[in-house]
Amino acid sequence: MIDDIKKNGVIHLIPTPIGENSPKEVIPFFVKNKIENLNHFVVENEKKARRFIKKILPKKNQNDLIIYELNKFSQQDEIDDFLSPCLNGISLGLLSDSGSPCIADPGAKLVSKAHKNNIIVKPLVGPNSILLAMMSSGMNGQNFTFNGYLPINKKERIKALIKFQKIAYGDNYPQLFIETPYRNKILFDEMINVLDNSTRLCIACDLTLNTEFIKTRSISEWKNRKPNLEKRPCIFIIECGF
Repeated sequence: MIDDIKKNGVIHLIPTPIGENSPKEVIPFFVKNKIENLNHFVVENEKKARRFIKKILPKKNQNDLIIYELNKFSQQDEIDDFLSPCLNGISLGLLSDSGSPCIADPGAKLVSKAHKNNIIVKPLVGPNSILLAMMSSGMNGQNFTFNGYLPINKKERIKALIKFQKIAYGDNYPQLFIETPYRNKILFDEMINVLDNSTRLCIACDLTLNTEFIKTRSISEWKNRKPNLEKRPCIFIIECGF
């Protein structure tokens, strides 16, 4: 088994900027060096991936890149084929559209398959909106839960909010979730209407950008200080009030 691992290539989990800021501001220099030595990539969106690689390595020949797209429409047999370079001793990079791969991202399917095939998985350091939001929230970082996107249906979404609040109060576990940017205002209005006044809500948006906004307040305080969240990527965290 050890010999098989040595023969295989490595999957490098490559972070990308969360917003449109320069990669130099948020991506460590050694990540740039790693990308320089790779030509095979599995990405969520080819156009965005090529733009990122062009920004971080302007002189890298785009014609040399072999790119496979992995998204919610990818079939399992396609995902299996994406590992072919690694099984032939060629390392590849896995990129998300935004932030760290495999966190709220379809790349986890590829990594799971890589482990089954004795392929080394190498995570690289970079921005992750979930951890950045939790770090800056002032909430309990010992135990917390990320719940992904809330339901699209209004009744189901409100039901989910009430459920997460109950968990936050019962176990003192902050509850994190995200929403499609154009629905942020709707979600915010629902939260201040259905959550308890004492519940603490952290809103962290545009993380790592010049327009970054991070604030934790009680629901009662938010009712008088409504932020502009239109079309801005946000992380929402709720925690029991004190």
